[in-house]
Amino acid sequence: MNLEEYAGKPLLAAGGIATPRSRVAESPDAAARAAEDLGPCIVKAQVPAGRRGKAGGIKAADDRHAARAAAAEILAMDIAGHPVERVLVEQRADIAREFYAAVLNDPESRAPLLMFSTAGGMDIEESARRFPERLRRIAVDIRGGPERGSLLSRCEGLDLDAQTKDAVADLLARLYAIYRGHDAELLEVNPLALLRDGSLAALDCKLVLDDSSIKRQPELAALGRPDPLSELELRGEGLGLKYVELDGEVGVLANGAGLTMATMDVIAHHGGRPANFLEIGGEAYTMARPALELVLANHRVRSLVVNFCGAFARTDVMTEGVIDAWLDLSPSIPVFFSIRGTGWREAVAMLRARLGIEPRATMDDAIRAAVEAARAPSAGSAA
Repeated sequence: MNLEEYAGKPLLAAGGIATPRSRVAESPDAAARAAEDLGPCIVKAQVPAGRRGKAGGIKAADDRHAARAAAAEILAMDIAGHPVERVLVEQRADIAREFYAAVLNDPESRAPLLMFSTAGGMDIEESARRFPERLRRIAVDIRGGPERGSLLSRCEGLDLDAQTKDAVADLLARLYAIYRGHDAELLEVNPLALLRDGSLAALDCKLVLDDSSIKRQPELAALGRPDPLSELELRGEGLGLKYVELDGEVGVLANGAGLTMATMDVIAHHGGRPANFLEIGGEAYTMARPALELVLANHRVRSLVVNFCGAFARTDVMTEGVIDAWLDLSPSIPVFFSIRGTGWREAVAMLRARLGIEPRATMDDAIRAAVEAARAPSAGSAA
């Protein structure tokens, strides 16, 4: 769940991180009134997407007339698929330097990761590539949180005076506390401004909530703005299927979210790209046809891997559902099966008898074959 800047900044302020005075406006006239109160300001599109400036969604305004004109232009925009419904009119800051600060879930260390760079105001990927010496990554032990001494020591070599180092260490500790206290996956401030008076101020805020924590954060969730769903994702939602459309060529049908994610990872490992996330679980027998139709409706799909691993759910029941759907729909793309667990012998026998398909010996074999088939000049038939 993504929160727009206007919704995230009050959390920063409540956590002791300074933010400029600002007001939310949903019309050009409201933006003009805000500018009259704030003086020279910045008018910013409020959408759950980055690169707003590059899209023209951030404009400076010296007075109410300029703010009205900027808001009128921005409110007519669509940025990364998000129509702009409101703008944040924010008092202009007296900036000396721009930094970057964030805390996020790190899959490698399976722990929170604090990041700080003195090259702020640009995409962190670009910043890390161009100025790696200005970036610090600080792994956090979730049992105790960041230690102030460690934060201060990691600020060495960044061309910061003692006062600024102290302020940065304090801000990073506060940022982490806000991240933990609100079940965030990501909390990012870019730019974090060093003002000419020596203080720090957050000029932006990107906050992403952990979806599984939404029930614990109802007030924040009410302010969130989920990413727009594609036509196929809306269709999957209506069917009660957990479907996410991706930009790859290898379709995925698997039982269980963990196995589905593992399948996608192995596809990437072999140089392929998954076309979707779709786990159908123990309901495969009844949901196999709509699930298969959903995967095949993505015109990019050139091969399909079906990966079943049974424990409580029987793989023969799941496989029978897929076989029935396959015979009804008669797809022309190649399909590769990996079946293990409860009922696998019966499942394999059904595949051989009804589809004439031999499952692959391992999940890795099935996925490698699906990736190779997706690369072929023209897709063949089931294999």
